[in-house]
Amino acid sequence: QVQLEESGGGLVQAGGSLRLSCADSGRTFSSFPMGWFRQAPGKEREFVAAIQWSGGNTRYADSVKGRFTISRDTAKNTVYLQMNSLKPEDTAVYYCAAQRKPYGLSASGVDFVNWGQGTQVTVSS
Repeated sequence: QVQLEESGGGLVQAGGSLRLSCADSGRTFSSFPMGWFRQAPGKEREFVAAIQWSGGNTRYADSVKGRFTISRDTAKNTVYLQMNSLKPEDTAVYYCAAQRKPYGLSASGVDFVNWGQGTQVTVSS
């Protein structure tokens, strides 16, 4: 079973950067795509980015295109989310999850399983 753990969140000023990590302690990423989602207080969870575990295809929400970059290190069983030019509206708890199906890149949370506990990102203005 995939066991995911996020890290790297924190408090940063607007315009700053953070890099989130999502480690698979169960070492069972296999060939499944991975995704990052976020949820701000009082709002629904929203898609941020996803990546194929092999091949490197990626998908981004329009709100983060050009600012965030998703990547993966198969040797370390870790997925990263590099966040640059952060804005106060990026403040949220960020979660990683594994996609149910090994093909395609979904932006819907219902297509993902094995959610991590999340890491808080706070961007001050």
